[in-house]
Amino acid sequence: MIYSDNAATSFPKPKSVLEAMSDYFFNMGGNTGRSGHKKALEASELVFNTREYLAQLFNIKDSARIVFTKNVTESLNLALNGFLKKGDQVLTTSVEHNSVMRPLRYLEQTGTIKLFVVKANQAGIVDPAAFEDILRKEKIRLIVVSHASNVTGAVAPIGAIAKIARSYGSHTLIDAAQTAGAYPVDIAADGVDMLAFTGHKALLGPQGTGGLYIREGLEIEPLLRGGTGSNSEHEYQPELMPDKLESGTLNVIGLAGLGAGVKHVLEQGVTKIRQKEMDLTEHFIRNVAKIPGVRLYGPEDAGSRVSVVSLNITGCDPAEVAYILDRDFDIACRPGLHCAPSAHKTIGTFPQGTVRFSFGPFNNMEQINTSLKALAQISHKE
Repeated sequence: MIYSDNAATSFPKPKSVLEAMSDYFFNMGGNTGRSGHKKALEASELVFNTREYLAQLFNIKDSARIVFTKNVTESLNLALNGFLKKGDQVLTTSVEHNSVMRPLRYLEQTGTIKLFVVKANQAGIVDPAAFEDILRKEKIRLIVVSHASNVTGAVAPIGAIAKIARSYGSHTLIDAAQTAGAYPVDIAADGVDMLAFTGHKALLGPQGTGGLYIREGLEIEPLLRGGTGSNSEHEYQPELMPDKLESGTLNVIGLAGLGAGVKHVLEQGVTKIRQKEMDLTEHFIRNVAKIPGVRLYGPEDAGSRVSVVSLNITGCDPAEVAYILDRDFDIACRPGLHCAPSAHKTIGTFPQGTVRFSFGPFNNMEQINTSLKALAQISHKE
């Protein structure tokens, strides 16, 4: 199979990920922070090391500011529900995933916040100046932006947005679901306040893992309260990080796999991974645009996007195209709205959606060429 659905979840995973999870399952098995025996201490060290790998990858000074969750959706909900208060004003964009839009729309619907939306252009690109136009007029407490669109692949200039936000006393929450592990993320340089990420995409870990970075000095209220393995003599939630926001038993076996995935990314180098995926994407975009009947969406320049490419074939339903690719060519991709209806409305593909290809570090040029031939055959039949 040619797997081109890495924006949904990465596949295959490095062998080291399976080995790390297997080693925990068969040889370690302890529960982090809950006991003082060797197995528990080994588990605690494993979780600590995973935090440290992530801190190294994102250039975060204190790894204790990274809180583990089960996915980026939980991370975003933790940030939004834990940070925002009644009367706050929030600014986001028209190309966000439902993991951003649904929590924000709920908070708007219940009268907790007032929401403003910056409209991206038809390529899914957001202009930092559009944020400043609203910031001049409104007292915005939080700006929420996807680092890269899961529909068009367009990369947002988060450093520029964060700089503008700071100048107006606003904070930033970045959804890095599509960039963490595939595109350089530098917390120190970009100056973002919160970064939500998932473990099972470009970080190459298993499903059920994710996290949230929170800048020191920023206070977040927990989604859950309970046992943390620390300050057990008190009936009140501890204030120290990350314990304050990590109640209950962690997914240690998943974090073993995530640690191995992040370590693999560090060893390969994000810049090298980015270059390979950009080369594949550039080749795909340049040649698929030559196929009669194919329409592309998103930035024309591969350097302005991650390896996510949405397209449609004239006269074909996206679901039909994806079905034919799977059945006749053994190519996996994703059709539809990609849990981002607002993004599809922005680029003019709602309600039918698009066919989305998303390449990863284990794809190669031969697979790209095979996919191009398959799309040409489908388009020719129509």
